[in-house]
Amino acid sequence: MKLKEIYEFLNQISPFELQEKWDNSGLIVGRLDDEITQIVTALDLDEQMIEQSDEGVLFVVHHPLIFGGISSLDFDTYPANLIQKLIQKNQSLIAMHTNFDKSHLNRFVFEEVLGFRCSGCEEFVCYTQEEWESDRLYARLKKRLDLPHIKVVGEKQQINSIALTTGSGASMIDEIDADCFLTGDIKYHDAIKAINQNKMLIDIGHYESERFFAEIMGRELKVLPILVIITNSKNPFVYKNI
Repeated sequence: MKLKEIYEFLNQISPFELQEKWDNSGLIVGRLDDEITQIVTALDLDEQMIEQSDEGVLFVVHHPLIFGGISSLDFDTYPANLIQKLIQKNQSLIAMHTNFDKSHLNRFVFEEVLGFRCSGCEEFVCYTQEEWESDRLYARLKKRLDLPHIKVVGEKQQINSIALTTGSGASMIDEIDADCFLTGDIKYHDAIKAINQNKMLIDIGHYESERFFAEIMGRELKVLPILVIITNSKNPFVYKNI
C-alpha cells in the first residue's frame, strides 16, 4: 500500500484535526508516495524496534517522536539518532496522539479495560456515575492496569462519580466534575489543588494507562490489505521493592 492510502485511512478513523494545538500528530518521517510493506504499531518508537524491522515499514505510534521545532540534528542524541535510522532503512513514522485519545483510547480504557459504564465523554474525559467504595476501586485498578501500587490524593471512602483521562491529565483538574479523577503523572502542586477542591485523585500511570494503544490501533488497521504487527513498548520506569 502507499503511505498516502494508510494516512487517509487513519485520518478517517481519528481525524488529525482533532489534535491539540501543541501536539504533533500526523506524518513525522516519510513520503506519502512511499510504498509500505507492513505496519508496526506501538506506544513509543525505540532503537531496537527500528533495527528489528524490515525496510519499507511504517510505524504507527501514540507519542510523537518530534515535539515542536528541531534546531539541529545531532545523530548521537535522541531523537535525531532514531530519525537517522528511519531514513537509512527507508522506514516511515506516523503519530496518533491527542486525536486518538479523544476518538478511541480514553473510552477503550474506561469501558473495555476498567469495565465502567460511560455516562458521557468530554474531549479527553470519560465519566461514570457509578458508586464505589475506595478499597474495591483500588483493587479493580491494580488488577486491570497491572499497577505496582496505588497512589492516592484526597482519599474518600465512598465515591459517587469517577472521571478518567489516560496519560497525563492532572492539569485539567479544574474542569473535572467528579468525586474521583483517574489519570497519570500527578504532580505535587496538582495534589495540593485537588485537596483544596475536595477532589480525589488516583495516579494510574502514564505508561500503564496508555499501553493499550497498539492493541486498539491493530484492531482498526486489520481491515487493510497489509500485514500489521502489534508491538508492546517497554515501560521506562522500573519499580523496586527494597
